[in-house]
Amino acid sequence: MIPENFIVFIVDDDPRMREALSELLESLGWRAVALGSAGEYLSYPRPDLPACLILDVELPDINGLDFQKQISHGSHPPIVFLTGHGDISSSVRAIKDGAVDFLTKPFTERDLVEAIQSAVERDRAVRQERAEIETLRERLASLTPREREVLPLVVSGLLNKQAAAELGIREVTLQIHRSKIMQKMQAASLADLVRIAERLQIPITHSRRAGSI
Repeated sequence: MIPENFIVFIVDDDPRMREALSELLESLGWRAVALGSAGEYLSYPRPDLPACLILDVELPDINGLDFQKQISHGSHPPIVFLTGHGDISSSVRAIKDGAVDFLTKPFTERDLVEAIQSAVERDRAVRQERAEIETLRERLASLTPREREVLPLVVSGLLNKQAAAELGIREVTLQIHRSKIMQKMQAASLADLVRIAERLQIPITHSRRAGSI
């Protein structure tokens, strides 16, 4: 059986739980890496693959919920919590901070599998978005300094003559820059270019006023 193209990290200080989870996931054809502490997880060279992090709440070196907060701003996979003594406040905190699920031992195989699949799909979506944004940034970097000045004016809704006046250039020159921007950003329409600008969080400092000519 060929492992699917994602990985599941198991971080639990109970060797029997790590073994049981590893055997279960590997029986499904999934790649699993079992680690005994948060420190071991951080030291493990993670491959560039969609992933899920199965995390025990009580770890020898740090509380799992605190660890979730600690790694929340890094590029770590979505978390599925496991605990032998869960409580409502802990589960609420975990989910509020972005966990996919909070499972109390003993849990069913179905619940675990569904939680892992949800986590992996979420990670795939995040990675796809990240890759698309990186591509758009590369296109943005290909613009000339003048084209970078024109872009926010165009997507703000200004008419060509208004944008040209803002920059102190001829309208025909503005139109040439606008055409080059559309080509380099690979935008099919102005609406498409606006969406690209929004995804890149390009600040819009001008807006078309009602009645402008």
